[in-house]
Amino acid sequence: MDEPRTAEELMRSRFAAFRNGDAAWLLRTWHPTTRPAELDLADNPRWRGLQIVETVDGGAGDDQGVVEFRATYLIEGGDIGVLHERSRFVREGGRWFYVDGDVHEAD
Repeated sequence: MDEPRTAEELMRSRFAAFRNGDAAWLLRTWHPTTRPAELDLADNPRWRGLQIVETVDGGAGDDQGVVEFRATYLIEGGDIGVLHERSRFVREGGRWFYVDGDVHEAD
């Protein structure tokens, strides 16, 4: 996978990694100060779509950024769930990292 040039590109690559069960990429792109020791995606929902709501900074010339998104997933029985998060990213050593995020209650 190519190295993301912006916080939004990293967010999109992380969504794809969650959808595809790629824990190695997720851990590699997680900031060392907040990264879990391991990531078990065995109960990972079936991710369907990603909508970027807003980006603040996070461009190729920035060192930090925020990406707010809504990700949809299938719930048992065929219903659709939504994860709405405002995520923080930092760029260190030329690489973007996911730091953490604030999850919003269901819309």
